[in-house]
Amino acid sequence: MHHHRNRPTLLVIAHGSRDPRHAATVHALSRQVARLRPGLGVASAFLDFNTPSVPQVLERLAADGVREVIALPLLLTRAFHAKADIPAVLDQATARLPRLSLRLADVLGPSPLLTAALERRLAEAGADPADRANTAVVLASAGSSDPEAIAVIAEIAREWRHTGWCAVRPAFASAALPRTEDAVRALRAEGVRRVAVAPYVIAPGRLPDRIAAGARAAGADLLAGVLGPAPELAELLLNRYEQASARTRPVALSA
Repeated sequence: MHHHRNRPTLLVIAHGSRDPRHAATVHALSRQVARLRPGLGVASAFLDFNTPSVPQVLERLAADGVREVIALPLLLTRAFHAKADIPAVLDQATARLPRLSLRLADVLGPSPLLTAALERRLAEAGADPADRANTAVVLASAGSSDPEAIAVIAEIAREWRHTGWCAVRPAFASAALPRTEDAVRALRAEGVRRVAVAPYVIAPGRLPDRIAAGARAAGADLLAGVLGPAPELAELLLNRYEQASARTRPVALSA
């Protein structure tokens, strides 16, 4: 892999999953980013279940002569992983690699680019702009036990509602309520004509499958695909990379 000597390498850090579609999606997104920015070194690592691990990739990059890395958590909200375990993993790995300078980029959400990617996936699933005023959207996230993450999802739903959908309601596949099927049924009970489910999830896996099952069980009219390697997502990764690059000095990872 060719690395630009004068540009930090982008390290995309994903959660990892037993579902092989997860890693495939992460790699596809990393390739999209590399295509958008020729000459930028882009690597991917996983916290769990998949290889390579974060320490493995950082050691390889250091051995290749890379001096600067910007680590970007492939996360939509600042929940547990962003606050606790990613900084801890990076701290441990860089302690053993004294010549490597590392900065941690912000999580992806919230961002207008994510809303644009959600819109793209809804349109691909058959959402008709002319029907917008008669259509309610269930914004279905993986879920979190972190109240800050839950509040952010609710806020995104409120903002998105202003773009002409008759309603946008949050739902969660785990750790918080309502479930996708309950949100769909509640909207139906209110007499909404069309209900669309938009998974606010990057990659396929167990929780997105649960969202899809809930959408089907409650008879949603439309189920969008996961965000995956949407062009807006690749652009957002580069934005977060640039923002972290512009910070003058590496910040301490752990408070």
